[in-house]
Amino acid sequence: MAGLKSDTLTPGLRVGLYGGSFNPPHEGHRHVAQTALKRLQLDRVWWLVSPGNPLKDDAPAPLDARMDAVRRLAPGPRHVISSIEAQLGAGYTIDLLRHLQARHPGVRFVWIMGADGLGELHRWKDWREIIARIPLAVIARASAGPDPRFSRAAKALRQHRLPESQARALADRGAPGWTYLTEPLHPHASRLMRG
Repeated sequence: MAGLKSDTLTPGLRVGLYGGSFNPPHEGHRHVAQTALKRLQLDRVWWLVSPGNPLKDDAPAPLDARMDAVRRLAPGPRHVISSIEAQLGAGYTIDLLRHLQARHPGVRFVWIMGADGLGELHRWKDWREIIARIPLAVIARASAGPDPRFSRAAKALRQHRLPESQARALADRGAPGWTYLTEPLHPHASRLMRG
């Protein structure tokens, strides 16, 4: 499924948005998506395969190839693969969030990211608006580098952190809010796979 169809996003659904270049997708990505689905008690995880990443210098593989690879990796029917960013011409996460929240006001969206993403969130366009719009589920990853729980974005969200034991309430609680989920760490990272 390429886009987010209105009939699949009915009010009340708890939908995790898992964006990335997935260049290439790997078992670590699958681990993050499965962890979020289970621990947040989501109805769906939407894998948002982006056309590119403005914070990365290297050009990703063609979008169609990455979409096919994610389809082969995604673990089941509650995982939906989308290229909506390319379809909308949304170059930044904030553009996508504005669109989705305007079109689907009753859907309880949660942004899913690996811990390394939290560490650089302050570099994203309009990152303060992002954290004001959507709660964040941050999944520990072996490739996170310095502890992202002490990053600039984490400090801005400090008073809105939901304990891991209450993670399933994140979608209902809304923004600003975040939780940090620890599961057995998965060692894969796209940059290591590219060589």
